[in-house]
Amino acid sequence: MAGMFDIMKQAQAMQAKFQEAQAELERIEVEGQSGGGLVRVTLTAKGLLKGLSLDPSLLKPDDKEMLEDLIVAAYDDARKKADRLTEERMKSLTAGLPIPPGLKLF
Repeated sequence: MAGMFDIMKQAQAMQAKFQEAQAELERIEVEGQSGGGLVRVTLTAKGLLKGLSLDPSLLKPDDKEMLEDLIVAAYDDARKKADRLTEERMKSLTAGLPIPPGLKLF
């Protein structure tokens, strides 16, 4: 029965670590950019949009579609960075655990 108690204790410790990691990912910010830095998007590592910066040279009515595309590209860049960061954090937490490939914990 001591073995089961140890497993439960380890599971609780792992759950606490995951909760800490989740909270950390909500605080960490990543920046994506496009157009050579003319458009910048700031997201939390969890994907919450925190900021958008546009170079004034882009604010022309006839360039509306290009600006929209640049915003989407900057968001995509930031999202990919956030995903990589999240994956790295989770790998460090789950190192050595027998977790099946492809199982997403977050």
